[in-house]
Amino acid sequence: MRAISIPTFGGPEALTLTELPDPQPAPGEVRIRVAAAGVNRADTLQRQGFYPPPPGESELPGLEVSGTIDALGEGVTQWQLGDQVCALLAGGGYAEYVTVSALQCLPMPAGVSLIDAAALPEVVCTVWSNVFLTANLQPGETLLVHGGSSGIGTMAVQLGREVGAQVAVTAGSADKLAACRELGAEILINYREEDFVERIRSATGGAGANVILDNMGAKYLDRNIRALAEAGRLVIIGMQGGTKGELDIAALLARRAAVIATSLRARSAAEKATIVAAVREHVWPLIEAGRIRPVVHATYPLAEAAQAHRSLEASGHIGKILLTL
Repeated sequence: MRAISIPTFGGPEALTLTELPDPQPAPGEVRIRVAAAGVNRADTLQRQGFYPPPPGESELPGLEVSGTIDALGEGVTQWQLGDQVCALLAGGGYAEYVTVSALQCLPMPAGVSLIDAAALPEVVCTVWSNVFLTANLQPGETLLVHGGSSGIGTMAVQLGREVGAQVAVTAGSADKLAACRELGAEILINYREEDFVERIRSATGGAGANVILDNMGAKYLDRNIRALAEAGRLVIIGMQGGTKGELDIAALLARRAAVIATSLRARSAAEKATIVAAVREHVWPLIEAGRIRPVVHATYPLAEAAQAHRSLEASGHIGKILLTL
């Protein structure tokens, strides 16, 4: 099969088109003939040598795919040959074929193309597990999403809107904020021009955000604490702004707030299966009803993976970037 490997760490040019043996499904796994793969920030970190796959997982990048099941491992009964699915991976998605636990696959949602479905697994599972299963966002609460126009951001905006939360976003341009508004964001903050702490407090009558979904890490830590409401929950899922920051414990105590740092890739197969099952129960009906949709910025052929990474790192995109096969 054709696949993208990383023989040496470095810039986008490190991504190398190569030929590898077709993978074979182990018991409990399926093999997917890939139609498209999502491109994520985690892939760029892996390319640079900062985010290795969990032990025993594929060394190839790629955390989500869509495609057609073409082989079944022993004991798999819930899927059939020819089923179209999308799947959450721990790696291996930048390839013509990938194997994955049958429990990490989701059926193709009605109304979504096979290509666009590759934009769903990683972002939906990330948002649902963090904003709802972990931070327990409730109707009437305020959700602040940093990077609201990103793949994760566009999904968080839509899901927050659907549960009846007031959604606030930060983004760096008028176009990105407009896209967030169309998806349901009510509080639009240009982080290049405004202080998000002041804006979120002003927009909530001084209360602050009940839940903050943060991809920046250290750079925003102090301001995120100051932007939290009483009993607020800050969920950190990225480190684009650095890994080490100073935490004001007094400010945290005064708000009776929580700081939670999570990742999805390193979770156990059982945890991922639980998240995927919850997504299928709660989110898939919203997608099939047309209430939520994947937002796809651009697609690139597999051989142009380097250009896809350059596009992602330029941060001009709104929604997801995909590789197609």
